[in-house]
Amino acid sequence: MQVMIDICIVPLGVGVSVSDYVAACQRVLQDAGLKHQMHAYGTNVEGDWDQVMAAVKRCHEVVHAMGAPRITTSMRMGTRTDREQSMDDKVRSVEDKLSPV
Repeated sequence: MQVMIDICIVPLGVGVSVSDYVAACQRVLQDAGLKHQMHAYGTNVEGDWDQVMAAVKRCHEVVHAMGAPRITTSMRMGTRTDREQSMDDKVRSVEDKLSPV
């Protein structure tokens, strides 16, 4: 099953800047071969359910290994069975509606 997620992984107990941890998770997603797009407060990811969830788990493992004693993660996810749809499709649909006629 294909899934799209919006995920925000926040290490706790590591100080104010978390960019090193974000970069580490981006590497995990790249290494997993998953399509992803970072944004200011998280990352959108799409792919096979099991592969995406394995990457989320791996992000937690990596961030803990970097010294974060605690992690809080928020995630929204969506699946659909009526047709295939990518992150780009969803954005394009809204952009088309915003274009002047």
